[in-house]
Amino acid sequence: MVFSSITFLFYFLPIVLGIYYIVPKKWKNLSLLIASFIFYYLGEPVYVALMAFSILSTYIFGILIDKYKKTKYSKIFFIISIIVSVGLLGYFKYANFIIENVNLWLNNKIDFIYVALPIGISFYTFQMISYLADVYNGKAKVQKNILKLAMYVSLFPQLIAGPIVRYTTIENQLEDRTHTIEKFSLGVRRFIIGLSKKVLIANVLGELVNTFLSSSEMSVLYCWLYGISVMLQIYFDFSGYSDMAIGLGKMFGFEFLENFNYPYIAKSITDFWRRWHISLSSWFRDYIYIPLGGNRTSKIKWLRNIMIVWFLTGLWHGAAWNFVIWGLYFGILLIIEKLFLGKFLEKIPKVLSHFYVLLIVMISFIIFNGKSSVQILQNIGGLIGINNLPFVTSESIYYFKSYFLVIIIAMISATPLLKNIFTKEKIKKVSNVLEPIFLFSLLIICTAYIVDGSFNPFLYFRF
Repeated sequence: MVFSSITFLFYFLPIVLGIYYIVPKKWKNLSLLIASFIFYYLGEPVYVALMAFSILSTYIFGILIDKYKKTKYSKIFFIISIIVSVGLLGYFKYANFIIENVNLWLNNKIDFIYVALPIGISFYTFQMISYLADVYNGKAKVQKNILKLAMYVSLFPQLIAGPIVRYTTIENQLEDRTHTIEKFSLGVRRFIIGLSKKVLIANVLGELVNTFLSSSEMSVLYCWLYGISVMLQIYFDFSGYSDMAIGLGKMFGFEFLENFNYPYIAKSITDFWRRWHISLSSWFRDYIYIPLGGNRTSKIKWLRNIMIVWFLTGLWHGAAWNFVIWGLYFGILLIIEKLFLGKFLEKIPKVLSHFYVLLIVMISFIIFNGKSSVQILQNIGGLIGINNLPFVTSESIYYFKSYFLVIIIAMISATPLLKNIFTKEKIKKVSNVLEPIFLFSLLIICTAYIVDGSFNPFLYFRF
């Protein structure tokens, strides 16, 4: 079950909210825990037991790590817990990828494992690892109530699509959190905005992306339409789900950290990754990069640390080489910026640095969205007309006219321009009055699109 579905919007969510606010305070956590397991069961009935096992394993290892802290046994239990968590993730997500490459490189014929990827396993595995690491390092108190730990891991607003919520972020909120009309209304507002990003922008641009990938009539204009559309689709899909998760969290009294901060206004790739999928990049920084030594080591090891982190970042996004190349692509660019390009970018006009970031990111998402190396090279080469590609065709002009408006709306919405306008004092008074009408209209339009059976992919299946 996904947030942008009729089942969730008009059945599951209203029922869960109604029960949550009716039951006494002492039963709220339990009601939310049961709702989260039902939510996951409706989407992954086979693997709800796997998530329950992972929670139980994390709970036991957390207790053991804390019980034997400051002894060698604490480290042993911590290492075993990581092996268990990473092992489960590796088996379900990467086993066939490994088999495929072993067969290719060693000319073997090992049979593939017929196993489906559990939705959200990358997200909740990373949350459990961060919890265990923080307990081991003394940054978090061990949770001795298994129901509270289970709720942290399985909390349905962020279970299948993030953001990756640290235990330390909501540790106190698991015990006690505030519920106000203001917070609830802000949550509804944020959820509708996220839903609109997903349904009205990401899904619409996704149609153009899929049309391009199935077309045989290529042109330079069509390749640029594809590149721009895919980078906007991925942003609005990812950030839309994060907005919905943050909004749902507020409805239930939780405060999740922001996950996106207008990444397409970045002035460098370093700045871009401070703004894009913040919970993921900060997770890799704190639990991989810094433990490896970060930049407080020799230059060779520092460069090694960066490449390890970005290799893993790419692999986290999917079990395919295009994701690994995507991650290494950013790793190399970040090294180049840190060594010498960063100072140059600070001196040139902002418009040029912005253009540099957008071009680099657009190419990265062509790699990210590629199905094969040949397709990726053709689509990137098409941007500059390689192989005598025509500049325009009748098909590319048709799709340019058809999607021009939504692309412009997406470009404007990817910047803080509208936010800055509507927060000005003179306009704010008017917008406060009109905002409920606007949000309700957005919800109606989104519902119409969903009911109509419009294109509604779930990009997080690979995660």
